[in-house]
Amino acid sequence: MADQISDPIRKCSIILKGAKNDTEKFAALFMVTKLIKSKDCNKAGKRLLFDSIGFDFIRRLLANKDAPDASAYQSVALSILSSFCDDEELATHKDMLESIPVFLGIVSTCDDEEYDDNLIVINEAYHCLQSIAAHEAGRLALKEHGVIKKMAEVYTQQSFQIDEALTLIVTLVSHFGPASWEDDPTLFHALLQRVSLDFETDHAERKFELAEMMTVLLFTCRKELISRTVSGEIWPECLYKGVTDILKSKIGKAQRDPTLKLTAVILDVLDIEWTLKDQDCPKKFFLLLLQLAAIEVRMQMDNKSFNQVLVQADLITACFTILELSINFMSTDQIDLDQKEKQQVYTGLKGAFTAVLSVFTKLSNDTKKDKLQKKEKAFACAMIRVLSAWMAQETSALKAQVFKLIPFIFQLANESFYESRDHRVKARTEPTVEQAPADVLRVTLPAMCHLVVEEDARKIFLKEKEEQVLYDCLLFHWSIAHYKKPPVPRAERLKRMNEPDPEMTPQQLEEMKDSRTAIVSLCNIFMNITVLEPKLVEESTVFAQMLRFIFDNLPELKDTPDNLVLHGHLAVLGLLLLKQQASKIKKNDFSICRYIQTTIRFLWDAYNIDESNDPQALVVSLTYKEYWFEVMELWFLGMQTMSGIIKLIPWISEFAVESGWAVGIIETLRKVKIGTLPPNVKLAYEDFLSQLVDANPAVPAVLKKADALKVCRNHRMMELGKKLFGD
Repeated sequence: MADQISDPIRKCSIILKGAKNDTEKFAALFMVTKLIKSKDCNKAGKRLLFDSIGFDFIRRLLANKDAPDASAYQSVALSILSSFCDDEELATHKDMLESIPVFLGIVSTCDDEEYDDNLIVINEAYHCLQSIAAHEAGRLALKEHGVIKKMAEVYTQQSFQIDEALTLIVTLVSHFGPASWEDDPTLFHALLQRVSLDFETDHAERKFELAEMMTVLLFTCRKELISRTVSGEIWPECLYKGVTDILKSKIGKAQRDPTLKLTAVILDVLDIEWTLKDQDCPKKFFLLLLQLAAIEVRMQMDNKSFNQVLVQADLITACFTILELSINFMSTDQIDLDQKEKQQVYTGLKGAFTAVLSVFTKLSNDTKKDKLQKKEKAFACAMIRVLSAWMAQETSALKAQVFKLIPFIFQLANESFYESRDHRVKARTEPTVEQAPADVLRVTLPAMCHLVVEEDARKIFLKEKEEQVLYDCLLFHWSIAHYKKPPVPRAERLKRMNEPDPEMTPQQLEEMKDSRTAIVSLCNIFMNITVLEPKLVEESTVFAQMLRFIFDNLPELKDTPDNLVLHGHLAVLGLLLLKQQASKIKKNDFSICRYIQTTIRFLWDAYNIDESNDPQALVVSLTYKEYWFEVMELWFLGMQTMSGIIKLIPWISEFAVESGWAVGIIETLRKVKIGTLPPNVKLAYEDFLSQLVDANPAVPAVLKKADALKVCRNHRMMELGKKLFGD
């Protein structure tokens, strides 16, 4: 029987229990080592021995610091504990967990002279801590005792047996993730500095063990906090030197794989600019890394099934991260590549993405695609992420293969969105340390902007009713971007009436920024559909709900520079939708009035002469200047669409007159020097004013009074002149 206790153990148990004092029990322990063989020590036997020795006795041995042979007593106690703590029940025993401070005390003083000749004591203390860390109850106890912080201090300050400390840190942070780390990043930076310096200077196999450990440390760090506070730290330089030394050398798979994984997580924390640290040729390492990642993806995925590539999912996903960030970076035109380099990059990427599409196609045709396990789904979503980065920049290559996969891409992306949304909504009322599941739909949005322009892809998009999911996505991101503090309970209102609003945390601000960007992408998708599928938009319930949402919510958006681009996109999307659904609009709907007033303000404030160095020059206003690249086309589209709406809904012209906008345009243009008005701006204003004249009989008199005649003559606005003054 597995739980049968051997006779030697029973005899030793009787001897131990019969000991009248600590001296006799101490002597009995030496008899135990003589009488018992390892084959006798099954679980039941170990537990009987442990109970017979008694934890009170072990605790006295550990605490007996004043005795002449204190270290010997400690050594015996730790030997007993380390031999028993491989058993979960004993490793997580209440008395064992209460001894964690003792173990920490020993390992944190391992440089002291008293331990110079007693390495076994330190090793066994570490063994106890690692055994405790192997179980959930033990990990929680270690976290509560601040073991991560204590071991980080040991690693950064000590010179002896620090690898065990780092191993313990990695074990715990792998389990607890970002919640492992404190709000103050000082200790994390100090730890990374020490580890990265060891990584840079060690040229033995330990270098690659450290690479794996740093991958875990960076993967589980509080990314936003670390990336925000890394300026002035030296460890990114050490990592750059260590990584480039490896990847520029002749290496095998055992060295390349951990280095690529480490590099991917470094880029995720520090961004792609980390690769450009070479003073002489910044793009050299960037291009090398991009090619290595593309080649690795092709090697791992070419002519293989989904199950085959899943074996190397961690490595391939790391390469996906490198490719995704590299593609996004190249799209910003911040790196100058010559024609040969562009061709090499394109060839490498096309080869990699051909392999990715092949595997993803096989999965989409597999009967198990709707029953993916957690790891399988995570890898499938990783493929969607990297494909989305490619599709957002390169719409022509591999187009046919991509279009066939759109339904499956939508299926997985949509599932991930709803899982992430539900988790984050729940976390607002029930805070949790768990991270929200990855939202793959979020990263597909830029690619969708391009896809819906293609007729075949748009048909699939509409057939799958993706616009409903994206509308849900819009509502969710609006709840983040347009953050409102929770209502104060009635009982606390008086007490908190004069309190200042709590400041946003850096994480909240980052989430708001990301959600604004997401809404801008969503608006671009909806605008493309509205322009290309006018009949559908006219009849669609979803687009009617969207227009109502904009009417009700856009006027509430805070008037801040951060919100300008978001404001412009929602305002112009509203105009496009309003134009298509003009027949359903009622004049007495107050929400429309507020929306039109808000939209007029966006269009009106873009240009002025007050902020120009030349009092006769029309300029983009200072508020808009920083964002003009992002809102310029929106402004022209907004002016054009507003002109079309006035033709369809004439009573909207009243707002342009009553607000003073129409007169404001004339008064501004009257001051602009002849011949300096940009042709496209002139056309936008003239078309708008002409439509106002046609729509509202009261407009001509208003414009004439403001000296429209001079404006028409100075800027050769022939069409407007004819409408106001005849031939």
